[in-house]
Amino acid sequence: MRSMKAKTLLVGTGARLRARVGYFAAAAAFFASVPASAGLLDDAWIRGETDKNPLSYEPGETMRFTLTPMALDGAVPEGEYQLEWKITDDFDAEGRSGTMPFTGEPVTFEASLDRPGFVRLQAYVLGPDGKRYVKQFTGDPTTPEGQKAMNAFEKAKKNVFFDGGAAVRPDLLEPPEEPADFDEFWERQFARLDRVPLKADRVEIPCGNPKSRLYAVRVDCAGLRPVTGYLSVPKAVEEGATFPARLETHGYSGNSCTHGRPGWSRDNEIVLNINAHGLKLEEFGATEADTKALRFEVRSNGKQYAFDPEQNKDPETAYFNGMVLRVKRALQYLKTVEGWNGSDLVASGGSQGGLQTIWAAGCGEGVTRADSSITWCCDLPWNAKRKGWYIEWVPGLGYYDAVTWAKRIPQACHVNIPRAGLGDYTCPPMGLAKLWNALHPGNREIHWVQGSEHGYVPPAYEGRDFPVVEAD
Repeated sequence: MRSMKAKTLLVGTGARLRARVGYFAAAAAFFASVPASAGLLDDAWIRGETDKNPLSYEPGETMRFTLTPMALDGAVPEGEYQLEWKITDDFDAEGRSGTMPFTGEPVTFEASLDRPGFVRLQAYVLGPDGKRYVKQFTGDPTTPEGQKAMNAFEKAKKNVFFDGGAAVRPDLLEPPEEPADFDEFWERQFARLDRVPLKADRVEIPCGNPKSRLYAVRVDCAGLRPVTGYLSVPKAVEEGATFPARLETHGYSGNSCTHGRPGWSRDNEIVLNINAHGLKLEEFGATEADTKALRFEVRSNGKQYAFDPEQNKDPETAYFNGMVLRVKRALQYLKTVEGWNGSDLVASGGSQGGLQTIWAAGCGEGVTRADSSITWCCDLPWNAKRKGWYIEWVPGLGYYDAVTWAKRIPQACHVNIPRAGLGDYTCPPMGLAKLWNALHPGNREIHWVQGSEHGYVPPAYEGRDFPVVEAD
């Protein structure tokens, strides 16, 4: 029996929000030469809503999604645009799909799932050429504000789309099976770290905040590379003040460490911002050649770092091994920095940084709060069964799964997942739900966001955000 069904209906007339940013004068001739409908969708986006809390469906219950086009600049010409849609679920990656006329009016889709898991709905506007519509920048790049807006636009996804979903009983999703010797393995790895003295070097560098000092830091660590990054310390420490300490970690990247450079600092907490690789910093003699070389040095068998199944078969040679040790050593160092208040120890990061944040909270260094957004590598065995940017599963990866680490996070540590995207299939909602289920009840929170992909969050609207907060 199919686990899902899909049905499409056109409903209602719906109100449109109309917004327009004037075209800059230099492009006037170009826009005069294109069809009258050009620019119609350049500020548009699609708002998605479900008929109830999207995390609250029962097996077999009908889920109703309503997609409403927003910020259209005028009426949609009849027959010129199409809406391409696809509905899948955690057990049926092929799903159902189709196209329908895009009229600018709301559209309703229906789906259901017969077991705990998530349904995903994707919808893209197709242009007159039958391809997914690509927005053009409509601001004025000749002003500083316009230049900033154009830079942000260039980094953003330019389609007019919705990517979101809903779930059946996510509270019943079970964590992946963990290695039988998980705890013994990490005792051995941390013993390696204990054999390396906690020795650090730091170099003060210019700081853009007159109330703080900024340092480049290098800390000896077990494994092939040291901990490297940037440390911000409030100057008030010199007068005897104490502050919380925070470890910040990075998303997936190969050869950069720009966070924490001059101009970045804080005067209300001590912050250590580390890169994932122990990258040699220019303050310690690195050149551009060193930075370029790391991009290739971290690769294995032609694979990007952490993606090589041969390397991952042995958990001691897996690329993540050194990354975990650097996270733990960074926390150990952070607790030695003069001015720490001795009680508040925070870890934070997103994506790969979210994974490192979970490791930080579970590695036994007394983290009191963990802010792990769009956490990567939750339920690695399940991820590997899907098409997409997922690491090929081998049992050695089981020692690094965020869900398994979450079970080791003490009750005293408050874990916050600031964003869990219902359309994020880089860090799928199935895994985030399992991560949530593995955490101690009563001291955790998660903020589900409808229509949010890994790198995209739609504008705020009622029916987008579904926070769940459990506080002691």
